Amino acid sequence: MKFQVLDIIPHLKNPVTGEIVSTAERLNQVVETARRAEELGFDSFAVGERHAGEFISSSPTAVLAAIAAVTNRIRLQTGVTVLSVLDPVRVAEDYATIDQLSRGRLELVIGKGNEVLQYPLFGLSLDDQWELLGEKYGLLRRLWREENVTWSGRFRPALIEATTTTPRPFAGSPRIWHGSATTLTSAALAAQWGDPLFTANAIQPRENYKILIDHYREEYERHGHDPRHQYLGSGSGAGGVFIADTTQEAKRQFGPVYEALTIGRNVPGNNSPFRDIDHAVAEGPALVGSPEQVIDKILSYHALYGHDLQSISLPTTLPFEQQLEILERFALEIIPAVRAAAPTTLWEPADPFGGRPEFAGATSTDAAGTVTADHVTHRSENVYAH
Repeated sequence: MKFQVLDIIPHLKNPVTGEIVSTAERLNQVVETARRAEELGFDSFAVGERHAGEFISSSPTAVLAAIAAVTNRIRLQTGVTVLSVLDPVRVAEDYATIDQLSRGRLELVIGKGNEVLQYPLFGLSLDDQWELLGEKYGLLRRLWREENVTWSGRFRPALIEATTTTPRPFAGSPRIWHGSATTLTSAALAAQWGDPLFTANAIQPRENYKILIDHYREEYERHGHDPRHQYLGSGSGAGGVFIADTTQEAKRQFGPVYEALTIGRNVPGNNSPFRDIDHAVAEGPALVGSPEQVIDKILSYHALYGHDLQSISLPTTLPFEQQLEILERFALEIIPAVRAAAPTTLWEPADPFGGRPEFAGATSTDAAGTVTADHVTHRSENVYAH
C-alpha cells in the first residue's frame, strides 16, 4: 500500500483549549508537514480546496507551488480540485504549472465538492453540479492530451479558435483521480474513463462507501478497461489520526477534541453518526488508537475495499509539534507493517504512471530531427441520505 497525507486546511480553534494559530502560521504548517512527510517516506501529499466554511484552502495551487519548492520526491495531489466551479482552461494552465515546477510529480483528484455554498459564490446552480463536473472534465482531459482544441458545451463559452493551453504538462497528461463520497455519479464517471477512484471514507459507515466502490468496479469492467490499472484510494475519517501507546490512552487524550469537533460539525452532508470516541474507534473510519489498533483497522478496510492508497489527515487543532510526532509515529510504526501486508503496483513499474516523475520529460527525436517530449498520451441517485 502507498500512503498520502491530506490537508484540506481547516482553520479552527482547538475546541478544548480555544487556541488557534494565525492564517500565515497555519499555511506554513501545511508546507512544513509536506516537507517532513517526504523525509519520513510518505508517497504523496494532497491539498484540499474549499471556498466556504472555516477553511483557508481556496488557492491550492499556491500552496502546492510552495510545497514543490521544498520537496523533491513526494507526489503532489489535490483532495479535491472542485472542478465543477472552476474553468477547465485555467485548471489546465495552473496545474500544468505545478507539474512543471515539481518536474512531473502532480496527480489531480477532482470532484464536485461537498460544500453547497460554493455554487452560488461562483454564480452556479447546485442543481447542475454533476453536469458541470462531467462536461468540465471532458474538456480538461482534451486540453491536457491535445493541442489546437476546439470545443463547445453548455456551461462555458466555446473554444472557437484552436486552443493549446500553456504551459504543457511536464511529460504528458498527469493522472486524474475522482473523489467519491455520497453518490454513484463520481464512481461512474471514473469508471467511464478508466480512471482511479478515491473514496472519502470519512464520516459514514464503511458499507455505504463499499456500495460506491462496487459500482465503480462493475462499471470499470463494463467499459472494458484494463483491471490491472484499476486503482483505489481511501480516506481515514474526519477528525484526524491520533496515535498513543495504547488505544485507551489515545481515546483519553484525543476523545474530548474529537467529540467537541463532532458536536460543532452541524452541516448537512457532513454529520457523522459516530458521535463519541468509543463509537468512532470501534466502528467508524477514524484512525485513533495504538499502532496495533490503527494497523488492524487499515487492514480491515483493505480486506473490504482492496484499496491501494491510504490517506491520513493530522488533527490540525493540536499543537504543531504534536502533529509532527503523530506523523513520525505513523511512518515508523504503522506504514511498514501495512506495506508488507498489502502490496500494490501503484506508482510501481507495472503502473502506467509509475514512471512519473522519475522518467518524466524524457525526450526523443522524430524523423525531422525535432526534439519532442514523450507523452502519455450521468446523473445518479444518492445511495444514502446526506
